[in-house]
Order: sequence, then C-alpha cells, then structure tokens
Amino acid sequence: QVQLVQSGGGAVQPGDSLRLSCAASGFTLDDYAIGWFRQAPGKERERIVSISSVTGRDRMAEYTDSVKGRFTVSRDNAKNKVYLQMNSLKTEDTAVYYCAAVKSYFNFIIGAEMDYWGKGTLVIVSS
Repeated sequence: QVQLVQSGGGAVQPGDSLRLSCAASGFTLDDYAIGWFRQAPGKERERIVSISSVTGRDRMAEYTDSVKGRFTVSRDNAKNKVYLQMNSLKTEDTAVYYCAAVKSYFNFIIGAEMDYWGKGTLVIVSS
C-alpha cells in the first residue's frame, strides 16, 4: 500500500524537543520532495518546511521564519523515512503536523497538490 505513516508527537512543555517521523511505504522517499505542514486550531494549514528530493536536480530547503533555527528536517534513506526535529518548542507550535511528498519541488512553490499525505500527528506545547 502506498502511504505515508507518521509517528511521534504528543504533549510537551515550552522549551522541550520532539521528533516527528514520516515513513513511506510503496515508494521511495528519496525520489520525492518532502514538506512538513501544520494546522493550528482555528487556522489554515501552513507549510513550515520543505526540502527537495535526493535524486532530482533541485537543491532546495525552505523553513518558514517562525521555525528557523529551531526545526530541522532530515532523511534516513535506509529506513525510507524523514524526520522533523523540533527544538525549543513554543506554545504557538501547538498544531496537527502533516508530512507530504511530491515529485516536483515546484509544487510547493506554486501551491499545487501533493502526491501523498500523512494522516497527521498532534503536538501540544503547554505549561
């Protein structure tokens, strides 16, 4: 079955760290650009991180300003996974987090559809 399976998340305190995982089955993540999105309560979903594929020609990595210096995305090629390491978490980081994969990084630029979505995982940052 072709899908993205997410894990991680939970409830933490401000200043804590969390790592979210996104595992692909049925396709190779290296061939896809990856995005992490989040949707906070009452807000629209936003793209917070995106990186280009390993096998494509693009070499892109974008982080939205609110997470720069705190969040890092990485790949584990052997496990066909990507991770979102989130440090120095803030209450405003509370949201449902989604990973997504798309063949062309250009889709992020123009806001086009993703090829695959994870089901989302809830992160709550609260004291």
